[in-house]
Amino acid sequence: MGRPPNPPRIGNMTNNTIKRERRSLRLKGYDYSQAGAYFVTLCTRDRLPFFEEETIRTIVERCWLEIPNHFPVVELGEWVIMPNHLHGIVVIEQCRGVQLNAPTTRNRNSTHSSISPYRNTLATTVRTFKAAVTTLCRRARHDRFGWQRNYYEHVIRNEDDLNQIRQYILDNPVQWDSDEENPDRKTDDARTAR
Repeated sequence: MGRPPNPPRIGNMTNNTIKRERRSLRLKGYDYSQAGAYFVTLCTRDRLPFFEEETIRTIVERCWLEIPNHFPVVELGEWVIMPNHLHGIVVIEQCRGVQLNAPTTRNRNSTHSSISPYRNTLATTVRTFKAAVTTLCRRARHDRFGWQRNYYEHVIRNEDDLNQIRQYILDNPVQWDSDEENPDRKTDDARTAR
C-alpha cells in the first residue's frame, strides 16, 4: 500500500559488509536550540495511513497538543494530521524564567553524551513526541504503528515564509486527493477518463 520507501544509499563495502550512508536533512551549522520557527513533517512508517485509525489519530493529536506542557520554551503554530503524516509549525522561544535543574556539561569520552540531542532543541522535541505516540499506540495494542526514521524540517526565515507555510498547512487536507503520498490519489488521467 502506498509508495515504496526510497532505497537506501549504499556506501563503502568492506569485508562483505554494507555500510549505509545516512544523509543529514539538517541545515549544516545551524543551532536548532536557538529561538526560531520551524516547519516540520513527520511521516508514518512506509507512509502507511495509520492516522486514519481514530485511536491513533487521537493519540497523535493529544501528544502534539501536550508538547508545550513538556517543553515550556516551545509554542505550536498551525498544524494538521493527514492520513500518513503530520505537518506543524514549532516555535522555540528564548528560555524564559529560571532553570530549575542544575546545568550539566557533556562528557566528551561518553558516546551517549555526544550523540544525545541537547535539551529544548527541535530534535529533542520531535524525538520525545514520536516516542510518546509510539508508547501510547503500543499500550492501545496498535503494535504495527511506527514512524519513518527522522523527519523533515524547514527553518522559517521571515514573515512571508511563515505565511506561505501556514497556507500550505491549511490547504493540505484539500490537496490530499491529488497528493503523491496518497496511495489512493486521483490523477488528472483518472479524472478525465470518467
